[in-house]
Amino acid sequence: MATATGWQAERPHDGNVENLVDWWGRFDDPAVAELIRTAEINSPTLAKAVARISEARATVTSTRADAWPTLTDDGSVTRAKSAITLGKTNVTSLTTTRSNAQDASWEIDLFGKVRSSRESAQAQLEARVDDWHDARVSLAAEVADDYVQYRACSQLILAYQQAATSYAQTEKTTRASAAAGMTAASDAYLADANTASANATVTQQNVTCEELVKSLVALTGADEPTLRTIIDRPGAPDLPQPAAFRVESVPADLLRQRPDLASSERALAAAYASIGQARADRFPSLSLSGSMTVSATNLTAPLSSWSFGPSLSIPLFDAGKRKAAVNSAQASYDEQLAVYHSAVLTAVKEVEVALVDLDGAARRSDDARRAVEQYRGYENATEINWHAGFDTLLTLEQARRSYTSANITYIEVQRDHIRSWISLYKALGGGWQTSDAVTSTARTTPTASQGTTL
Repeated sequence: MATATGWQAERPHDGNVENLVDWWGRFDDPAVAELIRTAEINSPTLAKAVARISEARATVTSTRADAWPTLTDDGSVTRAKSAITLGKTNVTSLTTTRSNAQDASWEIDLFGKVRSSRESAQAQLEARVDDWHDARVSLAAEVADDYVQYRACSQLILAYQQAATSYAQTEKTTRASAAAGMTAASDAYLADANTASANATVTQQNVTCEELVKSLVALTGADEPTLRTIIDRPGAPDLPQPAAFRVESVPADLLRQRPDLASSERALAAAYASIGQARADRFPSLSLSGSMTVSATNLTAPLSSWSFGPSLSIPLFDAGKRKAAVNSAQASYDEQLAVYHSAVLTAVKEVEVALVDLDGAARRSDDARRAVEQYRGYENATEINWHAGFDTLLTLEQARRSYTSANITYIEVQRDHIRSWISLYKALGGGWQTSDAVTSTARTTPTASQGTTL
């Protein structure tokens, strides 16, 4: 399908062109890589993907076996006792019967039915491996995103607590002024309401942080006390900063960069092979079969028999059943082709959106930082005037709240900036490629006990 020759959104120009596979290790916070390693070991999502690979691998083995002859052997030994009466004498006899039968059959793949079935199963196996890689990329991005949100959430709690303290101080001053008759009683009610609202915001922010901890516990599979030692370790940066990277690829490169697109393409190949399998079923089938039987008893000489010959099965009339199967396979292929086209368009959109968000967050970050610096200067100047008696305490508290509000905005912008990098990493496929040059990392087939680190 036709794709754009370049990205329409502004691309990041800073950073280096590096392999994204080990991108998590280039954060300035080792907790990011540690959380992802823990998640890969314990994630039920990855375990499910590995199980699906094992199932697909077994299907491939089964379809490959259909191309070979089958041989069965059936042997038996029977011991029988019989008794007859001759006059007054009872005569008994023991008879042992031995038999052995061998049957062989082989359906010759004249029209590629077995070959198409094998190709379909192999494509499904490759799709399952690609799904495993996609699950790893998505899991790593989700863990990192939650951790960034948690670190930002902790910083926001401090900022909201500062705002609540400021509102409480304003309430205290306003009540004293209202009691002295210098301020209207309505101002005291308003100050009280502002303090209650600020305290509620702090409480809600604490709830949000705790919910993020629970989410990380579920994603990583670690127990909560162990997880908290990782995410709350002393000396950790306020927000983990990733290494910047440049986007040198074009939209068409996504076909080689995203495992979900590779999986969709393999599913399309499997659907195409199924058409050949359905078509071959409409043609005659030729089989070779043979059998050999040997049986003997202790009372008779051994008897043996054998047979061998071809058999030809020709479909004469099935009321359109086989033709309908071909049409159904073709329809399934057309459906999968539409799914593939949609997946490509969605992938391009996700990269474009991530680039727009990243550029917007970068631009907002500069303005937000400058706003914090200016509001900080405004607060300092107001405090000097207050000490000199030129401004009231209410004016000082308003200046402090303005600075706190600007600081909250700056924390949120920084958080969104980092999350945009993570979204871009995921949209670009996390460094996964179908190229043979990266087979040791990207095309490794997992086993049930494997835990590969991104």
